[in-house]
Amino acid sequence: PTLVVGLSLSRLTPLPPDFSGLSLGEPLLFQFISWLIFGSVPEGLSVNLHPMGFAAWFGLLATALNLFPIGQLDGGHLTYAVFGKRSTFITLCMLCITALLTFWSRSWVVWAILLAVMLVVFGPRHPPTLDEDLPLDRSRQIVGLMALVILVLCFTPIPIEPFELIKNP
Repeated sequence: PTLVVGLSLSRLTPLPPDFSGLSLGEPLLFQFISWLIFGSVPEGLSVNLHPMGFAAWFGLLATALNLFPIGQLDGGHLTYAVFGKRSTFITLCMLCITALLTFWSRSWVVWAILLAVMLVVFGPRHPPTLDEDLPLDRSRQIVGLMALVILVLCFTPIPIEPFELIKNP
């Protein structure tokens, strides 16, 4: 509801001719709700986010971060529940892939830093559970799949990016 209300209170505004600033990456869920409210945003206009819209954007970022498969984060719990002790390998692979992506695009540096901090704070390993060999039932497997869908909807590869509007002569 916060995203819908926040975007509804936001306005389309024209960009100044020589605008430069920061651009917020738009997760799929944000893009979809924005499209429902504004349709296709014409060239030269930008969504000027209402503070509630910005709070919702930050909530999507925090949700995506929380669903990464690291230690005591929710994503770490889910990964451990589904993959057991192999979850540590998945965590380290995910961190290596993110680090490698920083060579492809500097925009991944934000995620690499956030994930490295989380890895230092929470560690790569999940503590053992009371019954390691208990398999997940169908409903818990569905919960794991739903969490993956939520991660995809809330994730943006470029959370914050410098933006410069270059005026054509």
